Amino acid sequence: MNNSPTSVLPVDDDPAEVRLVQAALAATCDNPFRLEWVNRLADALERLGRHGFDVVLLGLTLPDGQRLATFHPLVEAAPNALILIPSPASDEESAHLALPGGVDEHVAAHSPPASYDAIERGASQGALCNGETFFRAISDASPLGIFVADAQGRCVYSNAAHHKISGRSLEQTLGTNWSRSIHPEDRQRVVAAWHAAARAQEPFQAEVRCLREDGSVVWARLNAAPLGDLGATQAQVQTVEDISVRKSMESVLQAAEEALFEERERARVTLNSIGDAVLTTDLLGNVSYLNLVAEAMTGWSREEALGRPLSEVFRIIDGTTRQAAANPVQRVIDEDRSLGLIADCLLVRRDGAEYAIEDSAAPIHNRYGRVVGAVIVFHDVSKSRAMTLKMAHLAQHDVLTGLANRSLLTERLAHAIALARRHAKQVALLFLDLDHFKDINDSLGHVAGDQLLQSLASRLAACVRTTDTVCRQGGDEFVILLADIEQPQDAAHVAEKLHAACAAPQLVGGHELHVTLSVGISVYPDDGGDADTMMRNADTAMYHAKASGRNSYQFFTADMNTRAVRRLLVESSLRRALEENEFVLHYQPQIDLASGTMAGAEALVRWRDPDRGLVYPGEFLAIAEECGLIVPIGRWVLREACRQVQAWLDAGLQVVPVAVNISAVEFRHRDFLEGVARILQETGLASRYLELELTESTLMHDAESSVAVLEALKAMGIRLAIDDFGTGYSSLGYLKRFPIGTLKIDQSFVRDIATGADDATIVSTVIGMARNLRQRVIAEGVETREQLAFLQTQRCDEGQGFQFSHPLSAEDFARLLRGGNDLPPWCRPAGWKRGCVFHSKPGWDSTRTRTAIPP
Repeated sequence: MNNSPTSVLPVDDDPAEVRLVQAALAATCDNPFRLEWVNRLADALERLGRHGFDVVLLGLTLPDGQRLATFHPLVEAAPNALILIPSPASDEESAHLALPGGVDEHVAAHSPPASYDAIERGASQGALCNGETFFRAISDASPLGIFVADAQGRCVYSNAAHHKISGRSLEQTLGTNWSRSIHPEDRQRVVAAWHAAARAQEPFQAEVRCLREDGSVVWARLNAAPLGDLGATQAQVQTVEDISVRKSMESVLQAAEEALFEERERARVTLNSIGDAVLTTDLLGNVSYLNLVAEAMTGWSREEALGRPLSEVFRIIDGTTRQAAANPVQRVIDEDRSLGLIADCLLVRRDGAEYAIEDSAAPIHNRYGRVVGAVIVFHDVSKSRAMTLKMAHLAQHDVLTGLANRSLLTERLAHAIALARRHAKQVALLFLDLDHFKDINDSLGHVAGDQLLQSLASRLAACVRTTDTVCRQGGDEFVILLADIEQPQDAAHVAEKLHAACAAPQLVGGHELHVTLSVGISVYPDDGGDADTMMRNADTAMYHAKASGRNSYQFFTADMNTRAVRRLLVESSLRRALEENEFVLHYQPQIDLASGTMAGAEALVRWRDPDRGLVYPGEFLAIAEECGLIVPIGRWVLREACRQVQAWLDAGLQVVPVAVNISAVEFRHRDFLEGVARILQETGLASRYLELELTESTLMHDAESSVAVLEALKAMGIRLAIDDFGTGYSSLGYLKRFPIGTLKIDQSFVRDIATGADDATIVSTVIGMARNLRQRVIAEGVETREQLAFLQTQRCDEGQGFQFSHPLSAEDFARLLRGGNDLPPWCRPAGWKRGCVFHSKPGWDSTRTRTAIPP
């Protein structure tokens, strides 16, 4: 395979001999050759060191050589070359005897054919040597392992790939049986198959596990075949291919196939076990699957239904119109979203039977997210729908008469009031009671009484419109709702019809009975703004009709102005409370949310009425404002708060500023500023301990005037706050002008900040706005840890509410200032522990160290 010229190096000091060799080669050698000549051993060694030669012709008469000893350095310099020693034919025998080890041949002098043959053999020997090297290079470059075995299966050759796959080096492999690397569990089977193939001189192939030297396992594919015509050696060559990756992939695929099968089987069993019917279609709307329940409900077997249009298998109609209902599948596929079936939907089975069904349809997607069909899940709701309707009817209707019960009446009355309020209409409520019904029950029995009630119910229903509601309240009481009337006289007209209808005798159990009604009427909005008030007032009017002689109707009227009477009573009691000092103040702490310290308190007024006990401000302040008592009450609150704070200071307590609410009437009073200054002077309290709280509506009533008053208060050193911020209207322009130091967020917003996104947004906005305006923010009504946590995350400055403490009496608050160890359990803040001492937030009074409230 090597086409390069054969290289020949004569080493001889006789030029004639060299020319003779050259002529002989030229005359007899068909193959090209390259000849170089040197006449000294040193030159030969130098030349061989630089270039390789196939044949070396060594003369034994070199000037620097020692005859036969000359070949040793040549062998070392050219180990792969053919070294020939020309000699006379007469000396051939002695030449053979004299050939030392390593010299390949001697050549008879003057014998060109012999020289040619020897040189040709030398070239062939070099080619053979080069071919073996070439083969080994190819073999080692192959990704397939190669294992050559003799007839007994012993290794005579293996390549690098085989060493890598088996984990054994060439030294560890040579002479060992090829089956050594086979996994013990596979060895017997594979060896038997190998021997069978070897005996038959047939190729052998197997996939086996190979056990590497380090104990790891490699999957390999073996291919073995006889080497060919090598005599009786019966040698075989094996190729070994590492197929671990493929086997791993096959294992994964097999596991995936098994998992897919299990999943499909599980889905099949599940779908056939559930109570719902499941039906699927392809993209064209043709049926592709039904479970057992769907087969039973549609009347189609799966085999018959497959491939049919859905409308043929799944026939649905509108239960109200009896028209064919729109099939949801096309919309589901077109819109790629789930849809519910129409309300009151009926499924018509193949044999004509009908089922009330409900549920939904949804698109089916392939792995790429594209819609490939739809699934409909439905179930029979015929019984449940009938039961639901029955239960709903029973829940809202009287069992005896079939009329609406009180629950349904209340619902419809509330709805009618809402509509009337929206459209400026009127609503009438008629409360009816049978006169002397107890006598009928006692004399004729309850069965007759029930029959009379049923008969009366029919007559009452015939007297009103279908839009009105007749209700049996209970016993012999009935209520009629006239949902929309133009004037109260319309209700009177209905009452007269009711009396006329009852005037005719009623035949009950063979007895002719005459009954009369007492009717009370209340009208929205004059007689009540809600259902309970209207019911109560109609009931009151009915009793008035009974008291007036029965068999009549009466409109509700207030013989006296109840509210005015109550107002006069409260007003006189408030005047007495001022004179006899029945008002008291309670103090609720305000907590710095960053440090957990008490930063202030709010003074809250209470009325200790001798008859009613402790009365809260919501029950009397509005009346006090209407009757003009709010100003003296407000002055008392302000004076008492200042007096109490100064008393605590005099007692050496570590006090905090106290906030006092100022009403709109007080703020606009002409003597307001003078009154505040006079109270501070009389009590001796430093103004830094006082904070005044005003509402937004109070300040915005006359914004320009409010600015002037606020500036005057600020000049006194009094702290100012806007109370209930967010519940009124305020201009941001004026908010910047008002010298306000604090915004108090109304508790209506704080109540739902942990659950209501809108309230949380409002509170967060107020806090952020106040921070930008450099104002404090106090959150009122903090009652839960969730509210507290939200406020802390929003960096709200302070909080006030039951989470920290209830409002405390002056005595309890004083104990709190001293340490708070003896607070009653109802006012202990969350986390309060006996014996804990709290630290104040410094800054209010540089000469004092204040006590803080528990966290």
